[in-house]
Amino acid sequence: MSTATTRTFALPDVGEGLTEAEIVRWLVAEGDTVAVNAPIVEIETAKSLVELPSPWAGRVERLLVPEGLTVDVGTAIIAVGVAADADDASQGRDGGAGPSRAEREVVDVRDGAAGGRSAVLVGYGVSQGAPSRRRRRGPAAA
Repeated sequence: MSTATTRTFALPDVGEGLTEAEIVRWLVAEGDTVAVNAPIVEIETAKSLVELPSPWAGRVERLLVPEGLTVDVGTAIIAVGVAADADDASQGRDGGAGPSRAEREVVDVRDGAAGGRSAVLVGYGVSQGAPSRRRRRGPAAA
């Protein structure tokens, strides 16, 4: 028998270093059932209008931010009730499919609170390390 666990989804950094977004329109309502990767909300940044997918399958328990409000990256925007055994699977405890822990966590890297984790960028996944630079060659000796 499984019990439900409430997970909150924080507004992710959708790229380009933007620090906030407006909740334009909720695509789900409290009490709705959502699937992993199903669109749940439209947000608008200074550069684009984006639909965010649900990181979990479960029941929408609460919409934490009303439409029309602008919030900072890292702000909890929705609470979803997920089955405890489904949550265990998504964390890889029993080898089940689902988003990894890194894919489910959103870290606000502006304040250095990353704690060894990388921020998740919607559509791009987790950064695999620092970008590398080629070494510049000096002028050729004659």
